[in-house]
Amino acid sequence: MPSNEHHKWLKKRHWPAVEGAMLDPDRDVDLLVIKYKERDEHGRLPHHWMAAKAQTHTHTLASVGVQSIWYNPEALTTRDNKGETPIDIARRSGACAEIIGLLSLTPEEVRSLDKEMARLYAPVFYWRDEMAGWIRSRSYADCHKFINEHDDELVREVLKFINSYLLFALAMNSQVYSDSLVFLALRMIHRHPLSLTTKNIQGNTMLQFAESTQFNACNEIRNVLRLTPKYISRTPFPTLLLNLLPTKHHEIYGPYNTVCQFIKHMKYDKAELVEVEDVLKPTRQCVVCKTSTTKSCGKCQTSYFCSAECMKSAWKKHKKTCKAPTTPPASEVELRVLHKGMHFLNRCIQENGAGDGPTSVVVEFLVPINAT
Repeated sequence: MPSNEHHKWLKKRHWPAVEGAMLDPDRDVDLLVIKYKERDEHGRLPHHWMAAKAQTHTHTLASVGVQSIWYNPEALTTRDNKGETPIDIARRSGACAEIIGLLSLTPEEVRSLDKEMARLYAPVFYWRDEMAGWIRSRSYADCHKFINEHDDELVREVLKFINSYLLFALAMNSQVYSDSLVFLALRMIHRHPLSLTTKNIQGNTMLQFAESTQFNACNEIRNVLRLTPKYISRTPFPTLLLNLLPTKHHEIYGPYNTVCQFIKHMKYDKAELVEVEDVLKPTRQCVVCKTSTTKSCGKCQTSYFCSAECMKSAWKKHKKTCKAPTTPPASEVELRVLHKGMHFLNRCIQENGAGDGPTSVVVEFLVPINAT
């Protein structure tokens, strides 16, 4: 093979072509190692051309940089015909900070870091690789943990990376139904709705993969993949859960929705939570003895009695005006939801298996919480 298509792709900043060759399932790793040790007429390795053309950072460029060094760590100190190493060229040409940091490593540091190098210098590539492995092994709890513990921007970039590769992986590895699998699929498309319309090189969508006889995904995943980006974008996440997960779990959506509302309220309107307890359980005077109390009539909830005795003594008069309450004001309804949200928040944080709070709670954890 002439010297060499990787040189040509890198000169043209055609990072996807390079990455495609590196990640091809049928790639010949030994041949790639040879290519990344091959010099051109200027005495340059592919690493030199990458350094010269890396002014604008992309996640694909970072992935190409890390993998290039894996194939030939010694290239970091190799000089071209002008006596320049890749880091010399990167600094002279104004390469992005990520590539300069990567090319500043020594071969010894590369061998010491191994896969950790990808996490540090190409996190989107690293986490896409990790997530793909978890999906293939059905380790959905690890996928949920990643989504819970990392910034939403990173999660979205990982889900979008390489043409929404992870949703394709899920469509191909979802023959066996589980609640956690469907929950994961919904979380993925909720963060990146357009992935539902993405096609691979052959022009196939996620749904076509899922419905093929080769992959034969379970019906629940097929139903998720039939949704549209427009529907996903306008539908609250708890509603997606309610519509797409089995009926046996419907009792969890109230608590889940309550926690979600509480988190959203805490994030944007913290000041409104002041004195929530006092609003929900105001202190009033007993209508009989004028003692301070928070106990109200169970029916009308407007007259206050400090004890059963006081209530009995006033019953003849009170029963004439006692009526079931009308719907509470919107503000009070919201406060009651938030109060319940705080309760579930505390439960989720304190109980074993809760992870980092309600944002890390998956279906399997919410069920026992709601049952107690």
